[in-house]
Amino acid sequence: MRRIFYENGLSIVLFALFLACVIGQSLTGYQVYNQDQQEHHQPQVKYETYLVSGYLLESLAENWESEFLQMGLFVLLTAFLFQKGSPESNPLEKQEPSHRGSAESTHTPSLPWPVRRGGIIFVIYQHSLTIALLLLFAISFVLHAIGGAKAYCQEQMEHGNTHCPDALHFVGTATFWFQSLQNWQSEFLSIGMIIVLAIFLRQKGSSQSKEVASPHGKTGT
Repeated sequence: MRRIFYENGLSIVLFALFLACVIGQSLTGYQVYNQDQQEHHQPQVKYETYLVSGYLLESLAENWESEFLQMGLFVLLTAFLFQKGSPESNPLEKQEPSHRGSAESTHTPSLPWPVRRGGIIFVIYQHSLTIALLLLFAISFVLHAIGGAKAYCQEQMEHGNTHCPDALHFVGTATFWFQSLQNWQSEFLSIGMIIVLAIFLRQKGSSQSKEVASPHGKTGT
């Protein structure tokens, strides 16, 4: 068990923090929701009802959406754009690696299967990280639309309006884009700040920082 944690501690701790935050968000969101219901003279709901409500799904998915968009574009843009002095950038004099290496090396058992397989599978694998992140963004985008439409519909009904847009129509509302853009802008700001701040500032021991004694102009790691 100790060996497993030593080798995978970073992902274990991050996913544990994620789970704890989701639980905390659902508990506090449930209290806020029922408080709002009470203020509007509406019946309160049970916790399990809130868990499957559009409000919780909307709040979760709109944040996931922005995170996956941020990381997907970050991975994609760093493939061909540079920032002098930042460890988050490729070196300015980037050397293109060989596509597959020698014929003998492609049969090395330790190589990932797509590399040994070659062809279209290898081409897709070369871009699989960006594809996966942007696919997760698309899934989160759809979940945000579904949850948001459900929550918006309930709010409209509570105000006596029987018109309820479906998820597709909800995407065309200002409400949906206000929720999305307020998260997107913060994600782009944060990743931009770490790219620039890492030029001049350091964190000893972090893989996201240059060595403490590295010149400010050194680019990449």
